[in-house]
Amino acid sequence: MASNDSPIGTGPMSPSTDEKKVAMDNMARQESSSFNGTQTEQQQPAGEFAVQRRRPWHRVLLDAAKTPGSAIQIIIAAALAISIGMAVTTQVETVPKAVVDLVMIPGDMWLRALRAVVMPLIITAMILAIVRLREMTGNGAVLARWTVGYYVVTTLIAIVHTCILVDLVWRKLMTEATGAALEVSDSLDKTVKERKAFEPHVVVVEMFRSFITNNIFKSLAEDGLLAILIAACVIGYLLDPMGSIMKAVEEIEKLVTKVISFLIKIAPIGVFFLILPNLFRLNISEMGQNLGVLIGSALAGMFLHIFILIPVIYFCVVRENPYSVWAKSAPAWLTAWGTSSSAATLPVTMRETMARGVPTTVAKFTVPLGCLINMDGTAIYFPCCVVFLAQTQGIVLDGTQYVIIVLLATLASIGTTPIPSSSLVLTVMIAQSVDIPITGMYGVIIAIDWFIDRFRTATNVSADIYAAKIVTKILGIKDVEEETSPEGDAVRAGDYAPPAGPPQDNSNRV
Repeated sequence: MASNDSPIGTGPMSPSTDEKKVAMDNMARQESSSFNGTQTEQQQPAGEFAVQRRRPWHRVLLDAAKTPGSAIQIIIAAALAISIGMAVTTQVETVPKAVVDLVMIPGDMWLRALRAVVMPLIITAMILAIVRLREMTGNGAVLARWTVGYYVVTTLIAIVHTCILVDLVWRKLMTEATGAALEVSDSLDKTVKERKAFEPHVVVVEMFRSFITNNIFKSLAEDGLLAILIAACVIGYLLDPMGSIMKAVEEIEKLVTKVISFLIKIAPIGVFFLILPNLFRLNISEMGQNLGVLIGSALAGMFLHIFILIPVIYFCVVRENPYSVWAKSAPAWLTAWGTSSSAATLPVTMRETMARGVPTTVAKFTVPLGCLINMDGTAIYFPCCVVFLAQTQGIVLDGTQYVIIVLLATLASIGTTPIPSSSLVLTVMIAQSVDIPITGMYGVIIAIDWFIDRFRTATNVSADIYAAKIVTKILGIKDVEEETSPEGDAVRAGDYAPPAGPPQDNSNRV
């Protein structure tokens, strides 16, 4: 009978010391895996990611350049159009109008297609946003108050710093115009008389009338964005979140999104053929000192606002690099520069805003609203034009007149959308309110408005993206996957999470 070599007290099935160590090691690995989340499975993806991070920068840019509608493609298209346009403008005295019109055809077709989907996008986005706001546990009215309040405050900041800068620096560089330059031609006199009808009280009346439309189909046909926005908010407030109409709205939004995705892919082509023909119209040789100072004052004010003041606010609230957010959102502000239309850029702006981490609910509410009332670039331009008209006549504005300009420019920037001819009309109104005669120099403002309008639009769109991020951070709204609460109720994405505390009374909804 063979003897057992195992120590006394241990049977043949008892594990050895080495086996115990192996078992304990396996248990430790399992616990570590369960705590860290399938650590073993993540090792390979981490290695792949490490390899991707070591890829040469030119390979990364090349891959990005191959992606249809990417920021790199749009930047290349814009840079190429500017280079060709400036080269032609400096070498050729005048470009025939027929050439300009023919070159503009591809860009104009793309812009028309983009504008065609803006209205359904605003309607579906606002309806869905209001429905989500009603379901927020923290009362969605908070989002509306913060958004509108932020827009008004930043508009005031834009106007105030522009007035200060224009009075201290730019007006001293402007020279008084001669008698011939101040003469008003017959055609310009007719234009000025038509626009003098828009006095401050007329602007207020027209703005409030534009809130409520008496013919919804007429507003749809004439792009009455403000009236459509209000109507969409009312529909979203009254709509049953679980009803069939709500499902139809969601399906329409999906369809619109597919169309927009295709248009964004061909955005570089559209941007190129929008920028190039407009640069053909630029006559650099005719730019005098006053004209250069007017353009410089407007662009400097927009630069100060969008690259210094707003980024300071953004960093103080969000604690992120604002310039990184702005650079990554290049497709939005480049498209805005090319189209000179915040409304036409709206699909791209919403896509870039959500790509920067803004919840869908916030983006669908703040961006369309900002497209209509957050006109920081326009607000900056008004004081520049009024001071330009005054200084070229030898008139120096006093403090009281600057206060009037601040108040009227704030009102005018919000009321720009419903007024025909946009900022050109409101410039006359503000100038008359501070007793500045409209002279032939107003024709200079008309001549360069198309050029400055592109920078105004890019400033407005950039400010909208910053605003969405700031409001999101302040209110703590997050996008979460729909899940089931402990009580069995479905929780929708984008719910507002209030600070921990006693239960809140949520009987009052938006």
